[in-house]
Amino acid sequence: MNAALFVLPLLAIPALAQIIDSPDEVVAGIPVNYTEAKAGWFELPDPLTGSDGKPVTDPATWNEVQRPRILGIVEANQYGRVPPRPEAMAFDAFDEGTPAFDGSARRKQVTITFDKAGEQFLDLVVYLPAESEGDCPVLLNIGWVANNLAVDDPGVKVGRSWNKEAQRREPATEGGPFGKLRMIPLALERGYAVAHFNYADIEPDDVNGFAHGIRHHFLGEGQEGQSKPGAEDWGAIAAWGWGISRVIDYFETDAEIDASRVAITGVSRLGKTVIWAGARDERVACVLASVSGSGGASLNRRRYGERPAHLVERFPHWFAAKFASWVGREEEAPWDSHFILSLIAPRAVLLQTGSTDKWSDPYGEFVAARAATPVFHLLGRKGIEDFPQPPLGEPMMNRLGYLMHDGGHGMIPDDWPVFLDFMDKHL
Repeated sequence: MNAALFVLPLLAIPALAQIIDSPDEVVAGIPVNYTEAKAGWFELPDPLTGSDGKPVTDPATWNEVQRPRILGIVEANQYGRVPPRPEAMAFDAFDEGTPAFDGSARRKQVTITFDKAGEQFLDLVVYLPAESEGDCPVLLNIGWVANNLAVDDPGVKVGRSWNKEAQRREPATEGGPFGKLRMIPLALERGYAVAHFNYADIEPDDVNGFAHGIRHHFLGEGQEGQSKPGAEDWGAIAAWGWGISRVIDYFETDAEIDASRVAITGVSRLGKTVIWAGARDERVACVLASVSGSGGASLNRRRYGERPAHLVERFPHWFAAKFASWVGREEEAPWDSHFILSLIAPRAVLLQTGSTDKWSDPYGEFVAARAATPVFHLLGRKGIEDFPQPPLGEPMMNRLGYLMHDGGHGMIPDDWPVFLDFMDKHL
């Protein structure tokens, strides 16, 4: 059956108003709607309809023709095109297995440099179960803080923080509980290695970050002296995801890590990042995306919560400049977030949302996952098989899964056992 006929009637959400004339909130001067009846009626483009209008009915056509076409559409219009692995990249493994956490783990630390001068680099910390004997699956967290602030381990190298006021990187010597890796003991007990790096090592999360980060350093031919990205050049989300791929490059060199069983996770803007990294890099085996919302898994077409207009007004550096050209005409766009989720198929992805996190539009993530499910079916995997959303705390654990916890934006302790169960099932 044609995916359009199967999916789109389920996605027609009736509206009482096409324009939000009485917003529930205003953010950055832009109305915000939290009323489902005003979310809008829309149809979604079908990821299984080719450029010639014919249905894609076999995995070979998907992998060889349709998937590259969709990837190109999303690259050009939302996240931007990224460069390949730099030839000068090198790994400095300066800590190769120090006992940590009262002997329950072995710690590794690696500095990954991207240029010969060593000016562009990220610091990676990895914890392996103490008794692991090689080929350990790994959960990679792209985090908000330097490694030494993410773990309670005095042996971790002091990393860097971004000082927005001074517009420079500084030693990361102070930090509270935000960004702590609380799941490490549980993951180690379940036989997983845990790795972490700071997203700001790749590029500062700042509208001026281009001048200080990886994107400016690797300007393409003819772009020397360019002060800002071009229309289809990579945004910061694509740059942070590029950093994830470079860490996987390292994993492929480490005999103690099974680079075929890499799960990646991140929260909020970093939830968007891990979705795009998983879509682009087929070496990612499992994506655990926390509250990725608009610009991530939530549908651009839905007039609910944070919208593309809010994103490009508040965080224009996250995306390709061309993304702003679609604001106000999202329904004309040749893609939506279900295309991005479909690029991860048939690999595993779990979308974690929160019941009170209306800003991130949990229902928009669920509907997007339902719309991507036919691609998972084509490739022999299950996804979101039916409406409605599952009850709070009861996950859908198919290859394309969904979890809504009772709470707001971010992860809660009860999410971590579900994440690890999902990894157990699909890795």
